[in-house]
Amino acid sequence: MKPTKPLPYHSRFADTESYIDSLLSFATSSEIFQRLCGGVHILEFLTQDPDLYNSLLPEDWRQFFRSHDVPNILDVLMRTDLAVFGPSKAHPNDRCDRAGWLGGAVPPSSLLEYIKVVREHSLDRNLTSPSIIPELVSEYSLSRQVTVGMKPKKVHEVARLAKYVNRLTTELSLNRSCQVGHFVDFGSGQNYLGRALASAPYNRKVLALESKPLNINGARNMDVSAKLAKKEVIMRNKKQFRRQNHRKHHVKDLIPTLDSDDDRLAAPISADKDPAHGCDNKLEPNENNIQYIETIIQDGDLSSVLSRLPQQSNPPQRELIIISLHSCGNLLHHGLRSLTLNPSVRAVALVGCCYNLLTERLAPSPSPQPNLRSRHPRLQQTSSACDPHGFPMSERFMKYPHAHGPGIRFNITARMMAVQAPQNWTEQECNGFFTRHFYRALFQRILVDKGAIDGRTTDTEDCSHSASEEKSPPIILGSLRKQCYTSFTTYVHAAIDKLNDDPIHARRISSRMSGLSDEDIAEYEKRFGHKKKELSIVWSLMAFSAGVVESAIVVDRWQWLREQEEVKDCWVESVFDYGISPRNLVVVGIKG
Repeated sequence: MKPTKPLPYHSRFADTESYIDSLLSFATSSEIFQRLCGGVHILEFLTQDPDLYNSLLPEDWRQFFRSHDVPNILDVLMRTDLAVFGPSKAHPNDRCDRAGWLGGAVPPSSLLEYIKVVREHSLDRNLTSPSIIPELVSEYSLSRQVTVGMKPKKVHEVARLAKYVNRLTTELSLNRSCQVGHFVDFGSGQNYLGRALASAPYNRKVLALESKPLNINGARNMDVSAKLAKKEVIMRNKKQFRRQNHRKHHVKDLIPTLDSDDDRLAAPISADKDPAHGCDNKLEPNENNIQYIETIIQDGDLSSVLSRLPQQSNPPQRELIIISLHSCGNLLHHGLRSLTLNPSVRAVALVGCCYNLLTERLAPSPSPQPNLRSRHPRLQQTSSACDPHGFPMSERFMKYPHAHGPGIRFNITARMMAVQAPQNWTEQECNGFFTRHFYRALFQRILVDKGAIDGRTTDTEDCSHSASEEKSPPIILGSLRKQCYTSFTTYVHAAIDKLNDDPIHARRISSRMSGLSDEDIAEYEKRFGHKKKELSIVWSLMAFSAGVVESAIVVDRWQWLREQEEVKDCWVESVFDYGISPRNLVVVGIKG
């Protein structure tokens, strides 16, 4: 089952070591990459002087972008074979006319080189591993009762990951004499994955760990629909129950106290009694395949959780596999560490997501990376967390020496862009979110011009040391209703209405923005309308470049497993179709 390569790196690299060395070197030495991945922010796109677009991108890049529309630019970044832009020894006739391309300019060599390097350092997201394709192409179709509540994307993810971890378990049993007792699902949510594993044809035992009682209650209801649990039986003394209800509605003063006989007679009698935790339903062996435990996972030590497993007389030595479908932030780190912190955990198979929710392990560098943004309270707060559970995990990433190091750092903006999936963007989706980003950036310019917030930046060399640091708390506008984006005027009015309810900013917004007319708003849109394309280009470059950020985060997790003495095998590979589920990389670790 183990793939031929432990990481799905580009074929240009001879081995894993050369890929990781090159990845770390590029991430810490490329100035344009560092600026695009955390060094700029869309909210400041129209508030800087000189213009951020001109300060960020080289002139020859801007000339190329001026002659092409955004869809063509996206194609160049992610889909076009770069060999068409120049002669190739292998294909001498397969080249682009240097006089033009698609009626416009040809990409400059520096841009082509940047695209090439980003592509080469981004992990391959296609289902290319021979160990996966035969098994997953003809994936097991989940029964209708198991797919209750799932959207097609979730059905795809659950069907494939359930089959993947089941096969992993089978191979562990056959080749490593491992008797798996339970799958332990970190952050089970509605327990879609656990329910599939507990059902036929797998019939596995699942321990679902979840922090939200609402999710656990919802999952239990779906277990009933999936025929994995019986509906709770409630028995009442009808006469006493009706009498109590009558008293509640008509004679409130006569309601019995909690320790009265009436309440004991009228109380529901549950077929399955929960312990004090409220959702730790201890099941008799073989009575049910799913057990829920409400817990907040704060590290990889599962001793307190595993003590709640049902006890058997003379139990065989049975081991655990930690699984998770889209673990948010540090939760995946806790899952990986559980492999070394718990003797009974034999393997992990985890798919991560939400890199923006990761915390940062390293303190701010004394020599900041190049950036074109002003200081922001959230940026400073997250970069100073120094959380031992955060990114990076591995010693190699922690201590990597470079000009702005030691250590690999990605701020929250870079990590947030890493959850984008630009290869999946449709033209309609692009039009929608490019418009939303432009409206928000232009509204920010209005707020700055009207004095509603501080934010004008003039230092283009190093904005991390700018004297124009925001003095007032930043405005967090959040999302607006879809109809608010029908025009910029509608958007501005909706945004102001929302901010007028903000307890921190309402007074200042009301006083500064009260004289803003529709004519003023229209003038702003006319004045800056041409900047929408430039903003769209920068956003596209940021999302494209952030593929390297995601790759580095995933490689760091694999590198951490590799550094652990107890871990015998570890690898990363794609388990989902990227076009359906772009966070598709599973990190696998197995103890010896």
